[in-house]
Formats: sequence, C-alpha cells, structure tokens
Amino acid sequence: LGRSQRPSELEGLQAAAAVGQGRLMTLYDQAFARHGRCVAQVLLTRGDLASRRRYQNACRTLEQLLDWGVTPVINENDTLATDELRFGDNDTLSALVAVAIGADELVLLTDVDSLYSGDPRSDAQALPIEEVASLAELDSLQSVATGGGQWGTGGMTTKIAAARIATSSGIRVRLADGRDPRILDALFAGEKVGTVFQPSQRPLPDRKRWLAHALLPKGTLRLDPGAEAALVERGASLLAVGVHAVEGEFDRREAVRLLSVDGRELGRGLSTLSSGELRELMGRAGIEVVHRDQLVITRG
Repeated sequence: LGRSQRPSELEGLQAAAAVGQGRLMTLYDQAFARHGRCVAQVLLTRGDLASRRRYQNACRTLEQLLDWGVTPVINENDTLATDELRFGDNDTLSALVAVAIGADELVLLTDVDSLYSGDPRSDAQALPIEEVASLAELDSLQSVATGGGQWGTGGMTTKIAAARIATSSGIRVRLADGRDPRILDALFAGEKVGTVFQPSQRPLPDRKRWLAHALLPKGTLRLDPGAEAALVERGASLLAVGVHAVEGEFDRREAVRLLSVDGRELGRGLSTLSSGELRELMGRAGIEVVHRDQLVITRG
C-alpha cells in the first residue's frame, strides 16, 4: 500500500486487512503446496466463540478440516471485528483455538529465545526460565511480561495470558524464538529449547473452559466474604444475598466476572438476572444469580 506506518484508525486497519488477507493466504497456499498439503482460511471474531452454539460449530469445522488432512490457517476477522468483539492479539486467539480442538500442545513464537526473569533487552541480569510447572508459578511471572512493539499487538504479556488459558485446559505450551527457521524442527524433535509451560494436572472440563476463556464478561459482581467462601470452598451457586456491588450493564444469560471485595477475580459465570434486576434484588435471600453449573472458579 506504500504506507510508512501502520494505520491507527479502525477503518484503515480493516481496509489494510482486507487487502492483506487474500495475499497472505496465497503465500500459505504456495508454501504448503510444495509439501502436498492443502490449506484452508478460517476467520474468527470473539463473537464466534462467545456464543456456545457458534463455538461448537467452529470446533466441528476445525475438526473436519483436520480429519480431511487440511491445515487450517486461522486469523482474527480483522475486516469485521470491532473493539468489543476483538480477541486483541493472536496469542489469545491461538490459545482459544487450541482449547476448542483439544490440542496436545501450543507453540508460541516470539522475538526472544525464551521467557526471562526480566526483560533481557534492558536487564543484563535477566535469566532464562526453562520450565513453568504450575498455574501459580505462571501467575507470579505476570510482572515480568512486557508489551508489544510498533507493528504488533502482543508481547510477553499476551504470551503469558495465552499460556494460562491453554495450561488450565490441560495443554502444554512451548515458547520459542520465531526468528530461528530451525526452531519448529527442534521442538518437534523433542529438543529442550525455549520455555515449556506444563499443563494443569486438573484441567477444566469443556464447558467450564468455554465459560472461563471464550466469553467476554459484560459486567462485574463484587461478593462479600461469605459468598466467596461458599463459591470457592463449597462449590455453591451464587445467591443475591452475597452480592456486595454490581458494576456494568448486562442482560440475562450474559457473562459476568465475580470479584472479592478487595478486587481479586474469583470466577466467571452466566447471570440469571440483568444488571438492573440484580441491583433491585441485591442482598435478598433465596434468589439465585449464577447457578454452579454456569460458573467456573478462576482463582488459582
């Protein structure tokens, strides 16, 4: 297009994507054809995975392509996605797709050779981390993460977030240097390169994965300590009597985040009440807000 900078306005970004997507798929088609492989383009928006029915349809389509021996090339539908429906980065999208198809492993390629204890570009004392063994250890590394560069929307922050989505669903994640053309051969041969994030020993079941990761919460509920204990320790449903505050606007059956009084995320779920209804009924006993079957605990 002869532009020196990435467009900043939404319509410019979407128009550039419309030009680029066809050319990109031509290159993928030519590259895979040399190995006798067929490719398919799959464009997704957040709304495709936020709807349970469309999420299941996407899963079935991807599984059919794989059964046929076709390699799906998946990208966000940048020509249509608006801010509220965007994944925000391809790392999150890759993790959600890995969860949708029940992948064994997710490989994230970046511009450093592994995860470090600090930013190696500015911290000479930063050390490479070969293995992250648990979700708790992964969460402690959030402060290490850094943002993306001029042309990208990701960075180490989104890599760690993607690793959390995948590992909590029982998927091993490997982070490696995408600038090395031999890196995939090395990974597939089992060589110890980059950083490996080990999968959770207690992965979330399918529906809970969808609730935890695919949905885009529309509101937030702050819970009192009694409700927090009931949800986290006893696996109970959330009742209106335990809701301390309602933030945001949402309809019935839309996703909400559940926070402790001090702001820690406890879980996510589908509300049986709209935000307006809940504000009127908040604090009353015997009224169910989120049934335990429509709830996933994300704390820890």
